[in-house]
Amino acid sequence: MLTKGDDYPIHQTPEPIAYTGAVRNFYDRYFFNGYHLHEDIFFAAALGVYPYVNVMDAAFNLIIDGVQHNLIASRVLNMERLDTQVGPISVQVIEPLQVLRLQVDEKAHELKADLTFTGRIAAQEEPRFTRRVGSQLTMDSTRLTQNGSWQGWIEHKGRRIEVTPELWLGTRDRSWGVRSIGAADVQPNPMAPENFQFYWLWAPINWEDGVSLYHLNDDELGRPWNTNGVYVPTGKGAVTEEMSKVSSQIDFQPGTRHARSAKISFVRHGGGEVEISMSPRYHWYMKGVGYGHPEFNHGSFHGEFDSTYEEHVLAEVDDATNLHIQAICDVQMSGDLGEKKGRGVLEQLIIGPHAPSGFKDLMDMAQ
Repeated sequence: MLTKGDDYPIHQTPEPIAYTGAVRNFYDRYFFNGYHLHEDIFFAAALGVYPYVNVMDAAFNLIIDGVQHNLIASRVLNMERLDTQVGPISVQVIEPLQVLRLQVDEKAHELKADLTFTGRIAAQEEPRFTRRVGSQLTMDSTRLTQNGSWQGWIEHKGRRIEVTPELWLGTRDRSWGVRSIGAADVQPNPMAPENFQFYWLWAPINWEDGVSLYHLNDDELGRPWNTNGVYVPTGKGAVTEEMSKVSSQIDFQPGTRHARSAKISFVRHGGGEVEISMSPRYHWYMKGVGYGHPEFNHGSFHGEFDSTYEEHVLAEVDDATNLHIQAICDVQMSGDLGEKKGRGVLEQLIIGPHAPSGFKDLMDMAQ
């Protein structure tokens, strides 16, 4: 069960806040994204707390005019988990599980923002993610996801972008528990397979009158080990509808492991069927908030404080070597929940074999 405390980075275990304890790879993390409903402008942000290694890091990314701008910062945590600011980036909980504020003030690169997220639906607790490789617990976490609207502004190199709730929607999540952080273990796991494997899809979507959420973790044979799908109407008193069956189908862009298009299928408990079609417009590359970053990976130690700033032209990024992305998508729904159009993202991280996709090795690409 979620409580107000679960919106603060003070967890001790993969359980909600009522339980305590700690391990080396424990983390507690905020993530946000936001996108304009008509223009190709996007931002993302994150802030992570890593109590055992005494590190806090944060990032803010902006995509505008076909360029991704990445600001990443890291500092020593100093054992105080509620000082949720890393250099120029801060996160503040205004109303737990409903309203959060994100601020950026990076003078050297002329990047500033003051953005407030307000949930369109109640925060949704997802099924617990637990994964072992032999005797080693490699993933054990709880996550909440919430779609919402944004209000505020962004300034970049003298250009001001007004952010209004009717034109800016997005998603935030909060996750905590155990997963790989910081430096890798120097002693290899003798039970680790020859080809590392991880298949992940996540599709939080904003519709005019509701929200749909879908995620999938598959093993190498295409057997789900964690998956879920829900539809939540907006409005006071809305009730979350859990689907009885969910699935997805990806049409891959040749030479990559990224979707050219995607379809998500829901089956309701009453038997009604729903189909969601996703058409990517452009990609956001998640190294920009630390996922797989060669220097500023999550929880890595950089001394008392350090930061980096990068710019990447989207058309020049190699999709074959940047696997972890969110594709910003136009979406359509048909079937038992009605005909709808919306906007959302399709997060993708596909490494190693996956029989339904035709992948046999660590990094073979779609034909």
